[in-house]
Amino acid sequence: MAAGIATTGSQAAVFDFRYGCLVEIDSIDRALIHALNIDGRAPFSRIAAALGLSDQTVARRYRRLRASFAVRVVGQTSPPRVGHVRWFVRIKCAPATAVPVASALARRADTYWVRLYSGGTEIGCVAQSRNAEDTDTFLLRQLPRTPRVNDVTAHSLLHVFFGGPAGHLGLVDSLPEEQAARLRPRIHPTDEVVTLAEADHRMLALLEQDGRAGFTELAEATGWSESTVRRRLEHLRDIGALFFDVDMDTRMLGFTCEAMMWMSVPPAEIADIGEALAGHPEVAFAGATTGTTNLVAAVVCRDVPAFYRYLTTKVASLKAINHIETVPVIRTVKRGATLVTS
Repeated sequence: MAAGIATTGSQAAVFDFRYGCLVEIDSIDRALIHALNIDGRAPFSRIAAALGLSDQTVARRYRRLRASFAVRVVGQTSPPRVGHVRWFVRIKCAPATAVPVASALARRADTYWVRLYSGGTEIGCVAQSRNAEDTDTFLLRQLPRTPRVNDVTAHSLLHVFFGGPAGHLGLVDSLPEEQAARLRPRIHPTDEVVTLAEADHRMLALLEQDGRAGFTELAEATGWSESTVRRRLEHLRDIGALFFDVDMDTRMLGFTCEAMMWMSVPPAEIADIGEALAGHPEVAFAGATTGTTNLVAAVVCRDVPAFYRYLTTKVASLKAINHIETVPVIRTVKRGATLVTS
């Protein structure tokens, strides 16, 4: 494992096993993480000016957090805006094969958020397909033929209420609005569906691993000039097809309980319940899906008792929910597009 977690008082620390030392997470780190959630590609100079720090301090802090696998900026596409389809896939298999299957899934370029649920016999992952052929190959041919996979269900994502470009996690909300406003990017989302070229895919693959990759590096990956890369990236971002997220280990902020909630509500109530979930600071993602359940939410809480309180108060108050299945996350193999080494 590259890093572990420790807490001391109100602070948290990531233990970097490669260097044998604790990487403490303090108020400056939290402010930096919040700033990056607002604009992951903001120049360090602009972040420094907004936070009242030096450029060198901001750059050094980010490099340290990224090197410890605690925080990294990643580029992601909004699937409908690039003609892709995103799936929430649940795979049940024999306990002895769960980890190898999850590891194999995590190595695929088209999977995100590969995790082990419940007692370790279920794997959850997000898969993104470019076209119907990709979907058919992955869901109908490859997964069912994997040895000792007992069951596969897939739910197509129809709408996002919270997550992605919609905002940042409430657990890193540490900047006053005046500072946040100085960092907020000016974009103009449209309904345009973009057709991606192979060079776009190479650029996006690099941004998935490092959302702050420089234009020189992106130009080398695409074969385009730096000016062409800059224009293309800015266009995709401006129309809402590309956004920058912060992939982080929430344990470093003291949040140790993660779970998925699969809910069924009447179709007429989907929008209202989805928007209500989006307003809960415990919710990191909320979306509408196809399938026997039509709403899914990823939840991050400080601990199990906090998750219980959340379920029995805020979720319980949403009377339109007919059925809910809560699935604890016991291990993360791939966080976003980032492989979690162990």
